[in-house]
Amino acid sequence: MTGATRQHLSASVSTTLWGRLPCADDTAVLTVDPGEQVSVDTVSHEGIMEDQGRDPVAFFGSHGVPREDVLADTVAIASGAHRTPVDGPHIVTGPIEVRGAAVGDYLAVRVDELVPRTSYGVISSRHAKGLLPSRFPADGKLTSIFCSVLGAADGLATAQAALPLTTGSADRRVRFPIAPFLGLMGVATPGSSRLHSTPPGEHGGNIDISLLREGSTLYLPVQIPGAGFYIGDPHFAQGNGEISLTALEAPLRATLTIDVIPRQRAIELFGDARGPVARTPDYLVPTGLDTDLDEAVAKCARNALHLLKASFGMDHELAYAYLSAATDFDISQVVDVVKGVHARIRLADFALVEGHAWR
Repeated sequence: MTGATRQHLSASVSTTLWGRLPCADDTAVLTVDPGEQVSVDTVSHEGIMEDQGRDPVAFFGSHGVPREDVLADTVAIASGAHRTPVDGPHIVTGPIEVRGAAVGDYLAVRVDELVPRTSYGVISSRHAKGLLPSRFPADGKLTSIFCSVLGAADGLATAQAALPLTTGSADRRVRFPIAPFLGLMGVATPGSSRLHSTPPGEHGGNIDISLLREGSTLYLPVQIPGAGFYIGDPHFAQGNGEISLTALEAPLRATLTIDVIPRQRAIELFGDARGPVARTPDYLVPTGLDTDLDEAVAKCARNALHLLKASFGMDHELAYAYLSAATDFDISQVVDVVKGVHARIRLADFALVEGHAWR
């Protein structure tokens, strides 16, 4: 990271929505120029939900977290933000207006840095909403597992989350690497109705793609003038599928570079592909979203075909064969009503293709 001055957007009652996504009628809480870098604070919903007492000081205190280690913005949002029982759980920071962004353009949001804001997080299973609803939660309507993070001060490469092997005992623990990413990044939708925060869509939103770590870029089709970009649902780690309902939920400070891809250039890159597309240092990542997992896979495959045609000039019949032989289709998540699938197309496979759109 450079030492250049950049704008910062904090999380507060006035700069966040709880359980709903920004729409065209919402006033931007920050305005940036295309290509500008911004840092944005996110707050996790875990530890502040109604079924957890809506009191993060008490909830985290019961797990040994001192009051001074509970984020002030988390406490303020828990006590002062509006949320109804039919709203989603996610706390969304934004919207951010991007000057000049027009319908038909794409936003290109590069994840430059993700910094944990706490040394702990929570994984929850609740209200029979996970992959195995007839079995979990096993006792009552909520299971929330507190996880401490070890070694975060030494850098993310060595940091690990610790989770107990048996209920009620912290002596024997399994450890796994943390790999922070934002589960929710999206653009505002037309009209005056705020979408529920849980289901993802062509606007992005709660796509839960764990590949969106530092160094990755998410491309989102602009739906309204100015885009209305927002983020939320911060994770310290997630397995593909997110089967219990949540991942390791914990707050992050995200440093992002937000740019605009004009409509004509977007057509060259994405062709007829629909919805979010990502690029990591190693992969192009088309997505597929649907309430039916089979159809989500099919949509992802169709988007992959369109992407290969637009980006590399690859005939669909040949691209279909290539995808079958060389590309992994991964389940992003199966717990957000609209299920998500993403494909990993290796950029190295096309290194010898001259003049392609991603050079």
